[in-house]
Amino acid sequence: MAKQLGDILVAAEIISKKTLERALARQQGSGKRLGQVLEEMGVVTESELVSALDSQLSPFADSDRKRQLGDLLVEARIISETTLERALERGKNEGKRLGEILEEMGVITEQELVDALARQFNFKTVRDFAGRSFAPELLDLLPAEFVMKRVVFPLMLKEYQLAVAMSDPFDSDTSDMIARITGFQLVPVITTRREILEAIARHYLHIPFNPDAGDTILVVEDSLTVATVIQAALVKEGYNVILAADGLEALKLILTHRPRLVITDAMMPRLDGHGLLRAIRANPMSASIPVIMLTGKASTDDEQKALESGFIDFIPKPVQPLRVVSRVKRALELSRQMRST
Repeated sequence: MAKQLGDILVAAEIISKKTLERALARQQGSGKRLGQVLEEMGVVTESELVSALDSQLSPFADSDRKRQLGDLLVEARIISETTLERALERGKNEGKRLGEILEEMGVITEQELVDALARQFNFKTVRDFAGRSFAPELLDLLPAEFVMKRVVFPLMLKEYQLAVAMSDPFDSDTSDMIARITGFQLVPVITTRREILEAIARHYLHIPFNPDAGDTILVVEDSLTVATVIQAALVKEGYNVILAADGLEALKLILTHRPRLVITDAMMPRLDGHGLLRAIRANPMSASIPVIMLTGKASTDDEQKALESGFIDFIPKPVQPLRVVSRVKRALELSRQMRST
C-alpha cells in the first residue's frame, strides 16, 4: 500500500522516484506511515499528500455515492423514491450531503439514519467515543488534515484491521484513501458527523467543540489591528466573532465552530484567502458557508475577480466599520435567500 501511495506521489510529480526509494527504505521497521516519513524528510506536506490522493478520484464520485446511498435507503424502505429524487435535487443545488438534506427535510435524523443502516446492513456503530483515550500512534495513522476534510476518526487497530468511525460507510473513495495511507484493511464503524467532529476537535486539534454557535462570524486576518476593528464593529451588532491569523488556523475553527459567515483577508501566510475559499468549498461540511474577501486592492476588476472566484462579497481596505456591518448583513441575507430557494 505504501508503494502504491508513493507511485501516486511520483505520478503527481510531488516527489521523485529516487526520493520514494529512499523514503521506503527509511520507512522499513519504523512503524510510520509513508506520508510521515516524507514529511520528516521535508519533501511533502500533509496538504500535498491529501491533494494528490484527491486527484485520483472521479469528479463524479460524490454524486454517484449520494445516488448509491439513496438507493440503499429506498431498498431498505427508510425513504421513498420520490423523497430520494427531491433530496438529490436539493443536494445538487446546495452542495450538501444526502443525510444532511434528508434531516433538513424532516424525513430522518442523522442518528436514526445511523441506526437504520446498522440494522439493515449489519454495520457496527459507536457512540460517545470522543471522551475516550486514544494512543498517539493510532492517531498518527491518519493526517489531521485528512480526518478534518473527510470527517473520519481512527478508533482501533487490531492486527492488520483498522476500525474507523465514518458517517457514510458507502464512501468507497475515502475508504480507498485510508487503505492507501495506512496500508491496513478498513473496518467502517458508523456514527454521526457530530460525534466524529467532537472527537477530531478534542484529539487532533486539542480545542473545544462548539457545534451550536450559529451566530458566529469568523474573521481571518493576519493584522491584529484590522481584525480587532472588524470584531468590535460586529460585536456591537450582537454577533459572536472569532479570529484566526491565517487560513490553516481558520480551517480548524470552521470545523469546530461552524460559523455562519467567514471574512478573510486575501493575502496571508501559510494559506491565503483564495486557498481558504477552495478548502471551504471542497469540504461538504463547510461548502455552503458564505465567504467575504477583505483586501487592499479595491479596483472594479479586483472586485469582479473576487466575485467570479466564489466570494459572496468584497470589503476594501482601509476597513470602515459601517461598511463591514452593512456587507455582513447583506451577505447573511443573500445566503438565507439562496438556502430557501
